[in-house]
Order: sequence, then C-alpha cells, then structure tokens
Amino acid sequence: MKKKAHKRSPVVNRAIAAATALLLGGGGLVAVNVYASAGSKHDGARERVGPRFQNVATIDCPEVVNELSQVPDRSRREVDRNLALLDTQVAEAYQRLARSKRQVANDPGFLQNAILGPLEGKRRATIERIQISIGRFGDRPGGLERLAPCKARDNGDKDGGGGQNQGGDQGQNAGQDGEQQDNGGQDQGGDQGQNAGQGGDQGGAPGQGGNGPSPEDFVDIRKVRPNFSEPDFGNGSSGTFTTECGRNENRNFNSDNVIVAPGVSNGAHHMHDYVGNQDNNAFSTNESLAAAETSCANPEDRSGYFWPVLRVQNGEAEQDADAPGGGTEGNVGKIQTPASVTLFFRGNPASPVVAMPRFLRIITGDAKAFTNGDANANASWSCTGFEDRQLRDKYPLCPEGSEVVRTFRFQSCWDGQNIDSANHRTHVAFAAEDGSCPEGFQAIPQMVQRVTYDLPRGEVFAVDSFPEQLHKPDTDHGDFINVMSDDLMAEVVSCINEGRDCQ
Repeated sequence: MKKKAHKRSPVVNRAIAAATALLLGGGGLVAVNVYASAGSKHDGARERVGPRFQNVATIDCPEVVNELSQVPDRSRREVDRNLALLDTQVAEAYQRLARSKRQVANDPGFLQNAILGPLEGKRRATIERIQISIGRFGDRPGGLERLAPCKARDNGDKDGGGGQNQGGDQGQNAGQDGEQQDNGGQDQGGDQGQNAGQGGDQGGAPGQGGNGPSPEDFVDIRKVRPNFSEPDFGNGSSGTFTTECGRNENRNFNSDNVIVAPGVSNGAHHMHDYVGNQDNNAFSTNESLAAAETSCANPEDRSGYFWPVLRVQNGEAEQDADAPGGGTEGNVGKIQTPASVTLFFRGNPASPVVAMPRFLRIITGDAKAFTNGDANANASWSCTGFEDRQLRDKYPLCPEGSEVVRTFRFQSCWDGQNIDSANHRTHVAFAAEDGSCPEGFQAIPQMVQRVTYDLPRGEVFAVDSFPEQLHKPDTDHGDFINVMSDDLMAEVVSCINEGRDCQ
C-alpha cells in the first residue's frame, strides 16, 4: 500500500508540538491523541440537554448469531449473508450517528426517529429472513424478533461488567489458557499511564477517525500488578510445535472474514493481517485453501492465521483511507507490520491430544466485546519483559525498549465431529483449569498466536474494529483455519504427546 500525504491544520501542528514537548520532557510513558481534541470547540448544546444525550457514543444491538444453535447446511449460505447484512446495518446506523451528534444533542426525538427506529425496522426484516431460511430445512427458531431493537450508549457504559479484571477469569481466557494470580489486576492507585489528551472537549469517542480509542483505554504496564502465569503441562502433553509463517511482510490485507461471513465482501468491516494461506478471502473454499500458496516455511502448512491489523494514528493515510473496512469505517492511520509473529501449538495439562480435523475453524475473542460484554472476550495485551501482566480491556503503554504484545490463546477442546458451528463457537471449548474438557469434547493441540510491535514512542495506536466498537482493546480477536496436511498434523500431535519441542 502506498501512503498518501495528509495535511494537518496549524491547530493540529501546534497540538503535535505540545505533545512532542510533553513526550520529551516527561521521561515517562505518554500516549497523546492529538487528533481527538485539536481544533475542537465547546458545543453549547451540551449545556442545554440532559446527560442522556450528551455522551451518546455508539449503538448497541443484540447479537443474533449467538442465539442460533442449529443452522441446516442448505440454509447456511443465506443465513450467513443475512447475518453479515445485520452488521452492515449497524455500521451504517453508527456512521449516521457519528455525523449527527449536533442533531442528537438538540432534538430529543432525533435519535429514535432518524436512527434507532429505522435500524430496528431493517433488522426485524432481516431477522425474519433468517428464521424463514432455517425453517425451510429445519426447525424455525422462535423469539428472534426480540433482538431487533437496538439502544444508544455512551463510551463507558460497558455491558457484562467493565473495568480491569482484578485477578479473576479473563473472559474465556481461563483454565488452560493461563492461571490468574490473586494479586492480579490494575493498580487502582496509579494514574492511567499519563495517557491524557491535550485538553478540550473530546466528546464521547475520541480518536483520529472520530470513533476511538479514548485516553481511558490505555494504561502504563508498570502500574499493573502481575496477574498471569502459564499452566503446568507436567502431568499431560508437554511438547510444542512451532510453525514459521512470516510477519505479513508482503502486506496481505483484506476486510473479509471467511469464517463468519463467507461470500460477503467486507464482512469484517475492519482489516485483517494474513499469514500462512495466501488465498484467505470471503470467497475461499476448502478446495481453494488446500491449493493455495503459503507464507509458511513448511509448504505442508497452508493454514490460515489472521487477526485485525494494528494502526498508529499518526495522520498518515493508508491506501484504504477511502475504502470499506478502512477509513470510510473509522479504521485510520498507518498499518503496523509486526516486529515478530510466533505461531505454536502446545498440549494439554492433563492428557494427550488428538489431531485437529482438516479445515477446522476457530475464532478466539469477540470482535464485538464492547457491546456484547465479556462472555467471549479473550484479548490479551502486554509488553515484552512484563508478560506476567496481561490486560483485556486496556492497551498497554510500554517503557522504552519494550514492545507491545498481543497473544491469542485458542480453544483447545473439540466436539469430535464438526469443523464449524452455527455460531462459530460451540464446536470448540476452552479446557478447565485442570486441563479437562467438557463432556463429549476431546483435547486437541492449542493454537497460540503471539504478535509483537515496535511502535513509535508517544503515538496513539489501536486495533481495527467494527465502527460501533470504538476500537476498544477487548474487541481484539484471532482466527485460525487448519489447512495442514494430515501427515504434518500427525507430526504436531506426536511432538506434543512425546514432550518434544519441534518446528
């Protein structure tokens, strides 16, 4: 991608100069979002309306896919297409909200009449089509119409319990994925990493793209108490298998997601980094994935490994600045190439593992965790040298010489039958703390993706997201499609079960 020049106003330049002075003079960790407040003016409407309309930042809609337990194979394509349409409807409604902040502030009826009401009507019709499609070949799901209405919410009203996890279970990131120590959590006595903006009225959703991140989304990693340790594999399968697939140096990006929105361009509404399989897009099939080129050193590994890109919001425009999934949906700034990507499979603390089936699809984390809540959140942020401190709902500010780390620890129990499921989750599960799998599930190699970034000091960064998710750190997620040959997967299982470290 080629970069486009981005002219800054004198006000923004002054803000950058002030930020630079603060960075150079403070000697600490500072993330300054100069685009959030530079040139902003106080909106008198904020003083004339009640708090209900002052801080409306996004739109919160119930997740329909989570209510689908069974989708007949002959209905799946149409259902997936309509689920993707629901995402598009929410994104478009959010974009209208973002353009209409003044009308929302001045007219108490505008939000419902011009945004939420029409959105509910569109969702109701789309949900009806989903029910009809499933009912043609199976049992029609009932009660889904209750999911049509959406609500407005502010930047901090987080469903499912917000705030930093105080040493407990980090969403699904429990059991085999890591042991939380009793003294975990964020140091509530410290500041938020000095990550304040440069004053001014920042409204409900700061950020270069106008939809996050916020200063409150960052924390100095040194203010976080240790809260994480790796599980003990001594009584189970203790080996590992590492696959080397590069850092996406060839800049293979798209805003598709073939797992959740097959056949739908821009189904993710944000850009993904892809390593491994080079034919990973909305229109890929098992056959095309099996025949594709791979960036992995071992040509028998054509698996797809992908995650949302990370951007620095430095005013530089990428080639996708005017494209869906990029700038038109609030994903702006320079995409960062990882400093390192480590992909490895490990065992189970209590038992041997069995082979993954070919074309098994796994998603870990929740791209809509800000509005859905923490039930499926599995983001894990840290800094090199501080990885006994893991963050779910904060971006880490790392000291000089330390890199930002994203770690995705995938589900490691499989139902023994399916390579995917209606909601893309229930065919796999996390192991319990002792390594045991739920009844009817068996242990498979656990995929771990560890991605690091050497970011410019003082620059605001954020993961790409659906527009209405405001680039919150807990929306981070990883994706995996197993396209290893059967022989290579057998080698992975053998290495893990025999306690060897292979690559």
